[in-house]
Amino acid sequence: MPKVSKTEMDAFLSKEFPQANFVLESFDTDSITVRRKVTAEDLRPGGTVSGPTMMSLADCAIYVAVLREIGLVALAVTTSLNFNFLRKPVADKDILGVCKILKLGKTLAVGEVSIYSEGDDRPIAHSVGTYSIPPKK
Repeated sequence: MPKVSKTEMDAFLSKEFPQANFVLESFDTDSITVRRKVTAEDLRPGGTVSGPTMMSLADCAIYVAVLREIGLVALAVTTSLNFNFLRKPVADKDILGVCKILKLGKTLAVGEVSIYSEGDDRPIAHSVGTYSIPPKK
């Protein structure tokens, strides 16, 4: 059973990351989905969503998925993020990151994120990341 509800996570993110351009779409039993609103600032030459934009979505999705399970620990941090770009995203569509936790240990958590252009079920990118979980006080 997750420790944090979608409502609690929304409030936490609004307070701690007011500058973020992410929306929590869903908190399913085995995954979470985060939406990144794509703006002109997120595009690179050639009319595609930039790599850093997709990477920030993956990082955010893993962070949210980990915090949902361990509680609202602001100092959980990324220790690695591996990324594969699979196809060109649609420039005028939001991107969605669907994250599943692969392993949740005492000090490390590993999450997997598939990223999609809104309305297309073919992944545009895939990422696996590891988060360091701070020790409990």
